[in-house]
Amino acid sequence: MSGPGRRPPGGPVCVLVGAPGSGKTTVGQTLAELLGVEFRDTDLDIERLAGKPIPDIFIDEGEAHFRTLERAAVAAALASCAGVLALGGGAVLAEENRAALVGHPVVHLSVELADAVKRVGLGAGRPLLAINPRATLKHLMEQRRPLYAEVATATAVTDGRTPEEIAAEIAALLKR
Repeated sequence: MSGPGRRPPGGPVCVLVGAPGSGKTTVGQTLAELLGVEFRDTDLDIERLAGKPIPDIFIDEGEAHFRTLERAAVAAALASCAGVLALGGGAVLAEENRAALVGHPVVHLSVELADAVKRVGLGAGRPLLAINPRATLKHLMEQRRPLYAEVATATAVTDGRTPEEIAAEIAALLKR
């Protein structure tokens, strides 16, 4: 893992980014518990704001509308979260979000396709993975990997590791 960025005053202690199946929610909850801080997930913020699950947003209003909600959720969370913040896998697609992450400690949870496929299963609850999950996930990972690298101040490999191991590694890095 490489080194962290400097945390802006009042910002998250750590922002997690990564592909679907990388462990952002599970590792994020474990890390937050370890550090004694709150855990926040922008996907959950979006669902609360919209009053419906993300798959329903995609079906009812489309991906463009979801991405608009996502940009607002990321901006709000970066301004108000003082704990561990997990961003949706596609949040890095928006240049506005990538710019907002500058200066925050951002950890890319890196995962290879085989482990990601095991973790996401057949894509239940993941609208972009509804049809041919393996091929779609492979494409999404290839498309987004350079963007995760662009925003990350550190990378943690998640393949074959427990959430506790990954969280401990990130916590040790953040304490430096």
